[in-house]
Amino acid sequence: MLLQWNKYAQKLSDNGQKIMEALLLINDPKLDGTTIVHELPNEGSKIDFEGGKHDLVGYLRGKLHNHDIDIKIVVNEKMESKKAFTPQDRYNRLNQINPQLDTLRRTFDLDF
Repeated sequence: MLLQWNKYAQKLSDNGQKIMEALLLINDPKLDGTTIVHELPNEGSKIDFEGGKHDLVGYLRGKLHNHDIDIKIVVNEKMESKKAFTPQDRYNRLNQINPQLDTLRRTFDLDF
C-alpha cells in the first residue's frame, strides 16, 4: 500500500500538483484493516486533501485490487513537520542525524 501511495505522490509531482504531493508525503499513512489512516497537521490541510481524495482512493483501489479501501483523515495539531525549508533548518536536521557534520564544517571552514 505504501509503495502505491508514494507512486501516486510522484505522479502528482510530475503533473505539478505539489500541494497534494506534500500532503501525501507529510508522513506515512497507517493501515487499519481496509481503512488507510492519514494524519494531517491542521484543518486547512484536511480541506486541501479532501479535494484530491477521490482520485487517490480510485487509484489505490485499482492498483491494490481492493474496492473496500477507504481513507480516514485525522487532524493532529501537535504533529511536527519533518521537512527542512531553509539552509539553516537543513543543516540543523543533518547535524542531528550526524554530529560529525559540524566537525567537517569547522575543519574546512564551510558555510551551510
